[in-house]
Amino acid sequence: MTSIESTVLLPARPSTAGTLDARAVSAWFGDRKVLDRVSLTMPQGQVTALIGPSGCGKSTFLRILNRMHELIPGAALAGEVLLDGTDVYAPERRLTSARRDIGMVFQKPNPFPAMSIYDNVVAGLKLTGIRASRPEKDHLVEECLGKAGLWREVQDRLRQPGGALSGGQQQRLCIARSLAVRPKVLLMDEPCSALDPTSTRRIEQTIRELAETVTIVIVTHNMQQAQRVSDRCAFFLAEQGTPGAIVEHGPTGAMFATPADPRTSDYVNGRFG
Repeated sequence: MTSIESTVLLPARPSTAGTLDARAVSAWFGDRKVLDRVSLTMPQGQVTALIGPSGCGKSTFLRILNRMHELIPGAALAGEVLLDGTDVYAPERRLTSARRDIGMVFQKPNPFPAMSIYDNVVAGLKLTGIRASRPEKDHLVEECLGKAGLWREVQDRLRQPGGALSGGQQQRLCIARSLAVRPKVLLMDEPCSALDPTSTRRIEQTIRELAETVTIVIVTHNMQQAQRVSDRCAFFLAEQGTPGAIVEHGPTGAMFATPADPRTSDYVNGRFG
């Protein structure tokens, strides 16, 4: 039987950025609780940075937002994740639909190495069941590579393997691939941690440009980066073996200049973590 996804057509325009709303989200790996009742609104068309020491649940929270956590053996969760008011985990909502709306860019660039640059960009269409004509794909490749800041560098070698690109270019190719399915939200898990300073600056520029049309949630351990790219910050902390939780969240400027909690001040000023 043909699935519903196989009949989906490529949208004529990029999706409007969406608002993500996590409500009382808790998470477990087996018997170990790693997040405790985390609530956070990630507003439409803004960049929200998740900051905090390693092991406090930031990446787990990020994976929960697009239903990757449930794929881990022994993982469990409670609470709600709403995208524009609709429950991402509703029984009638297909996993592929959630992944179309909420894309993901990982810490390490993961293009399909033997696949061409062109085919890397459009790979997500097949995976999520979106049909597009060849002219639509050609336009989409140029559009998404352009938004990812890569078009000018690769427009004459689209048929070369994506694995032949530099690390920074590969990461921007992965961003282009995520954009091709017209997501409302783009999640980024330390996207610059493996990159040189020049590539990092280019990715940061791309993030700020993309925020005009896509909501972005980024995990970063780089406090300067959080200040440069984000509109809002959420500070996660797990103390003395307790599950990760949000200490405070708010506009980035206020979080760094006048945080309400002394633990936030200590962290953003490098006194621990």
